[in-house]
Amino acid sequence: MHDARLLIELGGEAQRRLARRGYRLDLAGLEAMSSRRSAAIGAVDELRAESKRAAGEVGRAAKAGAASDEVDALKEHARALKDRIREAEDEVDAAETALRDLLLTVPNLPSDDAPDGDSEADAVEVRRSGEPPALGFTPRDHVEIGEAMGILDLGRAAKLSGARFSVTRGPGAVLERALASFFLALHTGRHGYTEFSVPYLVTAPTMTGTGQLPKFEEDLFRTGTGDRDLYLIPTAEVPLTAMHADEILETESLPRAYTSWTPCFRSEAGSYGRDTRGILRLHQFSKVELVRVCAADASRAELEVMLGHAEACLQELGLAYRVIRLAAGDMGFNAQLTYDIEVWLPSQDTYREISSVSDCGTFQARRSGIRSKDAQGHRGQVATLNGSGLPIGRTLAAVLEQCQAEDGSVTVPEALVPFTGFRRLLPDGTPETVL
Repeated sequence: MHDARLLIELGGEAQRRLARRGYRLDLAGLEAMSSRRSAAIGAVDELRAESKRAAGEVGRAAKAGAASDEVDALKEHARALKDRIREAEDEVDAAETALRDLLLTVPNLPSDDAPDGDSEADAVEVRRSGEPPALGFTPRDHVEIGEAMGILDLGRAAKLSGARFSVTRGPGAVLERALASFFLALHTGRHGYTEFSVPYLVTAPTMTGTGQLPKFEEDLFRTGTGDRDLYLIPTAEVPLTAMHADEILETESLPRAYTSWTPCFRSEAGSYGRDTRGILRLHQFSKVELVRVCAADASRAELEVMLGHAEACLQELGLAYRVIRLAAGDMGFNAQLTYDIEVWLPSQDTYREISSVSDCGTFQARRSGIRSKDAQGHRGQVATLNGSGLPIGRTLAAVLEQCQAEDGSVTVPEALVPFTGFRRLLPDGTPETVL
């Protein structure tokens, strides 16, 4: 969440930067709400000071032997002041709530490094890695491959849960587990991340702190009522980041690097008709997530570090991909700068998103109350970053498509063989076991 004073100080600059992502900042309304809050706090302070003086007058009058009616009048005045204080405190609460509700809807200020625009067409390509495979035949998509092998069953998934769910079977399920195990081993063993197992259900304050609420409530799955009103996580970014809500971290412990493999649950409101075939856009999917917490002035450098970690997953698998920098108007609500990694899908003859890696600056940390403190006791701001490293379903789709052969078989990337026990899937889905 933004600091209202900072937005007001930035003034037209804040309006300009937010306009780049399609958000109109009502600066006059923000100033009015901030002034209302300041005035309400000032009124409470004045009334408390007056109440303290009134209490002293009552004590002095009683001690001096003043007439009872005079003491009673002073007491009545003191009681009236307490009532006024309660009313003034209610006004403070109302003013703070109104200001907070407004600030919660204001997206992060985009970095000037993000190009102008509001669509995928406005993204800037940064680099490509690997050559798309020259298959020499008309490629089949991952659905056709998976169903022919019997390792992917979308029909039974629909019977169980409706559209946009998946079931993997036998070697397909093994491949999914292998991908997750490989990613976690890579990130914990080579990249220095600490692995966590986290809850899949979290509270509304947790979702609010990381920016999913109130903006994206329609994209979330909500369960329970009353004290057990919880949300299914849309990504492990939420619990991994929110673990430090309302905490002060030692500066010397930064940066912190966390990873987790979890299911993710998204209603995908408004996305109907996009990537609805196969396993590219599901209501439930699994993903290995990366989160970093660092000093506020280090986030840009940490973004490049995290991007390299996500890219390493595809490099080790030998999959062709490219990196793009998203336009200001096409980034997520929390991000100030985002890279997308897009993997080559032969059946579509194009690159498709497989990971987003975002620098959120201090945005989530402010909303969640995460700060830092150095050895001298000086407090500072921290920044948070997150990225996919990587989603299991989309990576499986890319493996099936990029590694397919004309006879219908699929060669397993060498990096996965220690985790699968087989190097190749025959056209009928039979694995060729490693001897």
